[in-house]
Amino acid sequence: MQANTHIIKYLSIFIITLLALPALAQRTADKEEWQTLFNGKDIKDWVTKINHHESGENYGNTFRVEDGMVKVRYDQYDKFNEQFGHLYYKKPFSYYHLVFEYRLVGEWRKDAPDYTIKNSGVMIHSQDPKTMPKEQDWPISIEFQILGGLGDGNPRPTGNMCSPGTDVVFHGVIDNRHCIPSTSKTYDGDQWVKGEVIVLGDSLITHIINGDTVLQYSKPQIGGGVVHNFDPKIKQDGKMLTEGFIALQSEGQPVDFRNIKILNLKGCMNPKSKKYKSYYVKNDEVCK
Repeated sequence: MQANTHIIKYLSIFIITLLALPALAQRTADKEEWQTLFNGKDIKDWVTKINHHESGENYGNTFRVEDGMVKVRYDQYDKFNEQFGHLYYKKPFSYYHLVFEYRLVGEWRKDAPDYTIKNSGVMIHSQDPKTMPKEQDWPISIEFQILGGLGDGNPRPTGNMCSPGTDVVFHGVIDNRHCIPSTSKTYDGDQWVKGEVIVLGDSLITHIINGDTVLQYSKPQIGGGVVHNFDPKIKQDGKMLTEGFIALQSEGQPVDFRNIKILNLKGCMNPKSKKYKSYYVKNDEVCK
């Protein structure tokens, strides 16, 4: 009798476990797996490219890590000399949700162009920095433009879109403006601001500031102007941008970045696979 009781007990546990498995699998599929791009300690996973310098040369210690932040500084420059720079994560992405925090700080370099005051950016769908000639000023990319208020009471939205060497479709047509303003409010001072960008390959791109959607556009492609001294083999106008590198910008304004994370939206979309995630929007056919 006692043996039968034990058998019934274990069978009950087994049945309960079986019934719980689908719910457990669903929770696992729903759990978002965010990847930290910046570890708060160093930039070994990142590559610099600064105008007038070869890829990999961090001229003037422009990009440095202090206090758990990537700090963009120019205190070791003799003169700015249009040394626009970018710090690229080591590999490209195509479908993803990027989150970061930034603050505009310190004194703007007065020998930098006027438009760079309280101005920085995060580049997406960028060309590989290794394909940029030494004298190329900007990467062919889409820019999530960061702007700060000038303290004059005039609106100056952040999270705008700028298009060095690229074009995008806005309100159904290719917009010829170099920069498309967002609907964000103006952020004065050196407060931390949370930026997000959701990128769906060569389809829809969404900009978010402090939780509010402020801009959407689509069909990013190579084209337009602004970029100079590029390799003609790279700038193939009309080519859709399905993926690219992510980069932090330096252009004369000191800026801090922290909490840089990414959620990959591309992966196995077969619910029967252990690699399945319910939030994937693009199948990469790796479903073993």
